[in-house]
Amino acid sequence: MKKIPFRLSPYQVQWLLIIGFVTVGYALYLRYLAIELSSVALACDAGLQTLACKSRAVATTLFKNSVFGATALVIAVLHVMRPSIVLLTGGLIAAGLGIVLYNIVLSGLAIGLLILGFARPAPATA
Repeated sequence: MKKIPFRLSPYQVQWLLIIGFVTVGYALYLRYLAIELSSVALACDAGLQTLACKSRAVATTLFKNSVFGATALVIAVLHVMRPSIVLLTGGLIAAGLGIVLYNIVLSGLAIGLLILGFARPAPATA
């Protein structure tokens, strides 16, 4: 069975760049303007019901249980077994959120596995 290399088209690379920047940007917003900002934390803990407070509560619950890192790792393993743009996009989203939102170890391992998804044997030359 011949394995063909997994290569991205220029449009797919642009798609991944956009998704990566949006994901990491939103994660940075959540971390520094919703989770770690003391005035927002005090207001949310006092019972303020805004979208930022709900996002803060959901993100806090997810990163305490290492959901971002575990999800990124599972998607990365699937991507290594059968590479596709869908798995690469999902893994990039989960790993980007995990790196910024305190799931560094699992998300870093997932990023390494996502990169390994591009490694295929070189074609034989005659």
